[in-house]
Amino acid sequence: MLELAQIMRRWHKGTILSGSLVLAGLANVAVSSDATHPLSPSVPTPTPVTRPRTVSSNVRQPDLGPGASLHGKQLFLPDNPWNQDISNAPVDPNSDRIIAAISADDRLHPDFGTVYNGVPNGIPYIVVGGSQPRVTINLTSYASESDQGPYPIPRNAPIEGGPNADGDRHVLVIDRDNWKLYEMFGAFPGNDGSWRAASGAIFDLKSNALRPEGWTSSDAAGLPIFPGLVRYDEVFEQREIRHALRFTVRKSRRAYVFPARHYASSETDANLPPMGMRVRLKASFDISSYSPANQVILRALKKYGMFVADNGPSWFLSGSPDMRWSNDDLGMLKTIKGFNFEVVRMDRIVTK
Repeated sequence: MLELAQIMRRWHKGTILSGSLVLAGLANVAVSSDATHPLSPSVPTPTPVTRPRTVSSNVRQPDLGPGASLHGKQLFLPDNPWNQDISNAPVDPNSDRIIAAISADDRLHPDFGTVYNGVPNGIPYIVVGGSQPRVTINLTSYASESDQGPYPIPRNAPIEGGPNADGDRHVLVIDRDNWKLYEMFGAFPGNDGSWRAASGAIFDLKSNALRPEGWTSSDAAGLPIFPGLVRYDEVFEQREIRHALRFTVRKSRRAYVFPARHYASSETDANLPPMGMRVRLKASFDISSYSPANQVILRALKKYGMFVADNGPSWFLSGSPDMRWSNDDLGMLKTIKGFNFEVVRMDRIVTK
């Protein structure tokens, strides 16, 4: 049975516990002969670029293993909300008040990197092949809003926060051959190869199908987690993030907007952000002084924005851990504040 504090995370998560199992088997990044402006972490030596920014339509097969590269393969269909360019979308008329409610002076915080408190910092993932054996998933707290197993979860799948974590314990698995995403919240491995989880969700990455109205997922908003992560392979191989990102807010509204399907609050203040609300970095914000790697992230925040996906510290931007990140360089993103963002106009707001 999950501890009460884990279950109540759906209503308020006061702290982010980041990390996972140590990522292993990541290939060294090879130098591309035509990459004349390589992106690189600030310390200790430049990280070479393996691919030009212009991505070929002939995408390579994703690699296998923890933190593996997808080599630019797109998640979901091109017209999916995650892939939607909102750089010219109208600003919500209540934008200023909502940003103030989140906290206009709080700083953007990259909630990922190398290691934090002894474990990899971020939400990990693992890529498996279509032959990965399916195992039983024993669903508990949110079984009625979960997708039943079996799931292709390997015994060594990395867990957010590591094997001894008492936080969200997310487990994310991508089946590269069937192009499906399997996510669990509050996940614990069993001795027989099965897993126990508070909730579980399956997403067909070849489809735009949403979860049923009112259903949660492994995330409070009922959204998939993996598409909203800042990933090393996109920043340093593709040199472009072509989808929206994910962030948390300290206090949310008892409401959600498309494409979210679930709220996680009892607050009814119309100035509080609903789950699924999208913000973007203002077009006027000058990113030229930031490193090339950080500019990749900031361009995505201008073009695709980021979704409110869970309760937690405000302006915490989600990503996956990798020992090749430069924590010092990522830390420069903390110079950006809430008032540098604006809310994209919301249409139907669901409150029931």
